[in-house]
Amino acid sequence: MQSLVPVVLSGGSGTRLWPLSRERYPKQLLSLVNNDTLLQATVRRLDGLTGVQIQAPLIVCNEEYRFVIAEQLRVIGKDCNILLEPAGRNTAPALTLAALAAIRNAADPVLLVMPSDHVIVDNSAFQACVRKGMGLAEEGAVITFGITPDAPETGYGYIQSGKAMAAEGTFRIARFVEKPDLATAQAYLDDGSYLWNSGIFMMRASVWLSAIEHCHPDILVACRAAWDQGSVDGDFLRVDKTAFMLCPNDSIDYAVMEKLAENRSELPAGVVIPLSVGWSDVGAWDSLWQVLPKDPSGNVTRGDVLLHECQNTLVISENRLVACVGVDDLAVIETPDAILVAHKDRTQDVKKIVDTLRQSGRAEVLLHRKIYRPWGWYDAVDAGERFQVKRIVVKPGAALSLQMHHHRAEHWVVVRGTAKVTRDESSYLVSENESTYIPLGIRHRLENPGRLPLEMIEVQSGSYLGEDDIVRFEDKYGRNER
Repeated sequence: MQSLVPVVLSGGSGTRLWPLSRERYPKQLLSLVNNDTLLQATVRRLDGLTGVQIQAPLIVCNEEYRFVIAEQLRVIGKDCNILLEPAGRNTAPALTLAALAAIRNAADPVLLVMPSDHVIVDNSAFQACVRKGMGLAEEGAVITFGITPDAPETGYGYIQSGKAMAAEGTFRIARFVEKPDLATAQAYLDDGSYLWNSGIFMMRASVWLSAIEHCHPDILVACRAAWDQGSVDGDFLRVDKTAFMLCPNDSIDYAVMEKLAENRSELPAGVVIPLSVGWSDVGAWDSLWQVLPKDPSGNVTRGDVLLHECQNTLVISENRLVACVGVDDLAVIETPDAILVAHKDRTQDVKKIVDTLRQSGRAEVLLHRKIYRPWGWYDAVDAGERFQVKRIVVKPGAALSLQMHHHRAEHWVVVRGTAKVTRDESSYLVSENESTYIPLGIRHRLENPGRLPLEMIEVQSGSYLGEDDIVRFEDKYGRNER
């Protein structure tokens, strides 16, 4: 039976979906369409595929997201390999690392490479196209999947399909073209041979390694050195940071795929398979509005929202009541620490707001108020001069690091569950409606010994309350940050 390894690339930041998507909690980790996050939906995309032996998916991600991704995979019961990039170097190095990981046990599976932040509505049709591509990939072809366009879209690159191949619905790649202007996009739509570039690929691991060696050998050299000097860290595959930082930055398209259209003899055949599966890259708020169910007036709402005489408007509320009156074609996104109001025709420009926030050093570009950690999460609910209040939830069996603060003391009040508190040499339990005090300079640890989540309120007081005021003595997760 044919062997297939799903490779999920999870390195994007999704800045045009700010304020829900942040640099350290990007859109693939969000539940935008249904209860699954975009990452979870991608990992599930091949569930039920028959006639193919599906191996454990391989997730390639930034170190920053590793614990959140591991937890999201645990929630849906997926046993995946998580490969950590020390820094972003675009998709070609990410796929090269994935291919090296795939052949590490003398195997040579077919890799199905998928971005983690796309939406596909018709999984059955997608799986049918994957089956169609498997035979060609086994024979040595490099396959990309092109989306059958339904509009003159200027936000996507295009692939022109060339000569039809023996397998029905498969074509040689004629050429790749950059994002067009509106008139050119309309001409592509009228022509009928042009497809949107989906960023989904399929090939054998060895075929990709051979192709990248021919087209961009410095990428392979750097990735191989990083892989060979890497290590296994619990649930994570790590590569050597120093070696990987020497790797050039390039995409799969630029590094290899565009060269396949030249039909060079030393390169594998480039094949495109058209997809009509209800695809979206959910690249901006107008794209999300397009794929979500709408009321009779074309509105999409989520959360505590009231509308009066509104049309074609997207409103998402995370934290409080949002009311809109007499507005059309808006995107209104509310989070605990930021609100976005934009015309749907201008949602691509949200990136400019993010750039301004970044230049100003604003934390809202990086983090939500609610911060996820491997032991659970905390929400900074209030702050003032010399104090800060957090709501903290610790997962069953989890523990914060053994640590100490130079500049702050902490008061802990348990509101649900039971806490095990270590304070210097003593340990004791704190139950619901009880509290304890951690003076500054005291070594301490918080643990949840129970089977239910531990919820507590932490009041910090002191001259400095930054997250970097932590001296860590011991941490089961091997972190350098809280």
